[in-house]
Amino acid sequence: MKKGADVELTIESLAYKGKGVGHLDGLAVFVPNTAPGDRIRARITKKKKRFREAKLLEVLSPSDLRVEPPCRHAAVCGGCSWQHVPYSEQLRQKEQQVRDHMERLGGLNPDVVQPILGCEQSLGYRNKMEYSFGPRRWLTLEEIEREEYVDDRQFSAGLHAPGRFDKILNLQECHLQPPFSYEMLEFVRSWCIENEIDAFDPVRQTGTMRHLVIRHSVADDAVMAVLVTRDDIHDKMEQLADLLTARFPILSTIVHQINPHSSPTADGQTFRTLTGSGEIEEQLGEYRFTIGPDAFFQTNTRQAVRLYDKVLDYVSREPSDHLFDLYCGVGTLTMYLSGQVTKAVGIELVETAIENANANAKRNDVQNVRFVQGDMKDTFSEELLSETGRPDIIVTDPPRAGMHPDVVQQLKNLGTPRMVYVSCNPSTLARDLKEMTDEYEVIEVTPVDMFPQTWHIEAVAYLKRRTAP
Repeated sequence: MKKGADVELTIESLAYKGKGVGHLDGLAVFVPNTAPGDRIRARITKKKKRFREAKLLEVLSPSDLRVEPPCRHAAVCGGCSWQHVPYSEQLRQKEQQVRDHMERLGGLNPDVVQPILGCEQSLGYRNKMEYSFGPRRWLTLEEIEREEYVDDRQFSAGLHAPGRFDKILNLQECHLQPPFSYEMLEFVRSWCIENEIDAFDPVRQTGTMRHLVIRHSVADDAVMAVLVTRDDIHDKMEQLADLLTARFPILSTIVHQINPHSSPTADGQTFRTLTGSGEIEEQLGEYRFTIGPDAFFQTNTRQAVRLYDKVLDYVSREPSDHLFDLYCGVGTLTMYLSGQVTKAVGIELVETAIENANANAKRNDVQNVRFVQGDMKDTFSEELLSETGRPDIIVTDPPRAGMHPDVVQQLKNLGTPRMVYVSCNPSTLARDLKEMTDEYEVIEVTPVDMFPQTWHIEAVAYLKRRTAP
């Protein structure tokens, strides 16, 4: 099985990151866009000592599990890599992955894993989409294999091709947000071409149009559009904003953002509000939050409520007066839990997030919360504990990399009676839980599907101190 070789195999299961896995000559072969039971032809793309990676060429005999994806781009777009798998099977696979991680990486009894909390809306669930523009489009497999030359130089709008920062998958549809989202994308694409607004080229650092960010408030059914350019073309953006508002009445505000830097992200320094207030509002439970163009917010509003309710369930199982929320972001979860305790303290590294958290607390008249800015391993210290008092329960929601080893050790030394660990990466969750099992018993782990049609899965773990500190 050399690189470039074509092989036939049967897919046996779905591996982590959503790739199907089969075996040939005693080696695992990982193939994206496949389903358990598929008999396929694939081409080896990477050769490793213990496994191979391949790309799908043809489904010779489809699995009974395979379904027709609703989106024409599903086979090449990295945004929805599991559209060809029924949602019920997606949930089964995700729950099993969490069980495997807890057992294999965490050394835990897999029976601690509870039934997965699925998402009622498996399509159109995202409240934010960040589309990109570029001067080169990603070619289809059929175009790549043609004998004649296919020119990829074209104003393109959509999502970055998997693993590429310089080429754009030119979307004609997208089902992660409601239809207005890709309809707005098509409108902006057509307008830019008609008005000779060229797309930003990350290689040459030329061109103007960079991103279209669409944020949707589920509570108010209101939409914000953020037009991101490299250059200050305010007059042109005002013209585009007027046309967008006339075409899409759901738009409540449009913002122009200028990003002159080489970074491929939509983050910028200068914001101008073209229409409306420059903000939208969202609601989680009884709390309302103001969302600006660059504010962080849970991407799946409806499922965020289910996630937060599970955390609240764990917090409320025994009475607590004082709660710490580590990696609190803009304070949404801190406030969601504040009614269950006398006092809540949120800690977060990003200064602007702390500013937003304080503003959100004030807006909702939540007076029993305090937010502290700083690096977790430095700020979460005896000095802080002397000011705030020791917590009865800790909620921690770290980034994908999990908690720093120093923070894990601090938590063990602190000896808080109970802990709730919210994770967007089951592997780092399992790693951290393993480090804590000498001091804490893992009572339950509940998977929560925040991102249907993808391999991503979140989980919430409930821990209790084994002995008194």
